[in-house]
Amino acid sequence: MKMMLWGIISLVLGWSGNFVIHARTLNIQSFELTSPAFPNDHWIPTIYTCQGKGISPPLKWRYVPKGTKSFSLICEDLDAPGWIFFHWIIYNISGSLRSLPKNISRISPLGFEQGINSFGYIGFGPFCPPNGVHRYKFLLYALNGFLKLKSGISAKHLQAVLQGHILGKAELMGLYKGQ
Repeated sequence: MKMMLWGIISLVLGWSGNFVIHARTLNIQSFELTSPAFPNDHWIPTIYTCQGKGISPPLKWRYVPKGTKSFSLICEDLDAPGWIFFHWIIYNISGSLRSLPKNISRISPLGFEQGINSFGYIGFGPFCPPNGVHRYKFLLYALNGFLKLKSGISAKHLQAVLQGHILGKAELMGLYKGQ
């Protein structure tokens, strides 16, 4: 059935190198990402910000796609002036994990790698909006394998490498207003 569907789509759309990425995108499954610290689309507690301790929040996920070997996480500020500001980049999280505790250190005891955030250092960068309410999106990707990447890559690099490996995607949104 899949082969017939590929053939029909190929005939209708024409074959191109980019088509494979678009076809794989169609099969991405949703799963659930939550935080015990705050509900989706609600206020992030001050402890996770520059006005508090600036520690990373705890996260939990479930209903992951079958065949998941690893996870990657990107946390971004959608309201940063002029660009998307990346607060946290993690990759090669074991596919057997279903949570991250709060206050993850820059050198993880859990065996995954972390990238360089927009503050310019490895690990979690606390939420610290200069003005107004900012939306912070956590994107967790379920992947079909581990990525051959060393610690310290950028979010843009990770996003490029993820293409073709994504089995599923989960999102969590938190809000914070600077004081």
